[in-house]
Amino acid sequence: MRDLDRFLREEGVSEHLLEEAAVFRKAHGTDPGTKGRIPDPAYVYYGKKVWEKAIAAILCGENLLLAGPKATGKNVLAENLACLFGRPLYSVSFHVNVDAAYLIGSDTFDGSRVVFRPGPVHCCAVHGGFGVLDEINMARNEALAVLHATLDYRHIIDVAGYDRIEVDPAARFIGTMNYGYAGTRDLNEALCSRFAVLDMPLIEKADLLRLLQDSFPDMKVQMRVQFTELFYELERKARSAEVSERALDLRGLLDAAALMSRGVTSGDALEMCIVNKTFDAYERNLVMDVIRARIPMDLGRAEVFA
Repeated sequence: MRDLDRFLREEGVSEHLLEEAAVFRKAHGTDPGTKGRIPDPAYVYYGKKVWEKAIAAILCGENLLLAGPKATGKNVLAENLACLFGRPLYSVSFHVNVDAAYLIGSDTFDGSRVVFRPGPVHCCAVHGGFGVLDEINMARNEALAVLHATLDYRHIIDVAGYDRIEVDPAARFIGTMNYGYAGTRDLNEALCSRFAVLDMPLIEKADLLRLLQDSFPDMKVQMRVQFTELFYELERKARSAEVSERALDLRGLLDAAALMSRGVTSGDALEMCIVNKTFDAYERNLVMDVIRARIPMDLGRAEVFA
């Protein structure tokens, strides 16, 4: 956490907000059994303005909805916020089979008796955690309905057959949503009104260069520049609908660099982590042409890293 705190100060994030976050951490302790859930992020989110908006919203007791296209760092920011505020993290990836019982919990037989098995929303509420509601716009109505009383001013969860639970004051819920994915839909007004909405921008070029430098300190400067230009070239192609957003994969770009650091050639690494994520042969050729224009396909580790 100290590294994240130092990073945010170096980014120029408001000292007042960081001090308030420290006060929050001291005011809200963590159960010993949940300390293992406090994340230690592998990556940090770059973007001073977004950081300040998100921290301010959390301090004001708001739940956050991080909305934006692919490769904007929504889940990275959510994990970073849990780390900054020292809260255990509980994640739900919404899909068609996620229902109220999955979120809140259900009765189960433990071998000798029937007991209540709490779900992630229940655990988040009880332990004052940060709950990440991933791809919330893919959720079924039944699943969303149980969140209404949890997210609004009532801050309660009614568990059928059990006592009513009051949500811990430290608990926050962070929804993430991508636009235009298959199976997604618009959120209803009642649920949307329970969030402060952050429109997540694409990472800026200078920040991507810094991300590559921080992640791979021994990568040659020219290679960092070429990786950055490659990402934005793919973004331009995706924006103009020349290729799909499958090829615009920041995580894949970092994974490819990691493979190269292990000795995989540049062509094989980029093919595994970016090109092969597009399933149309014509589109794969287009993506490969974009990559070849920036990065030779036969580079070894010594040519990429110092």
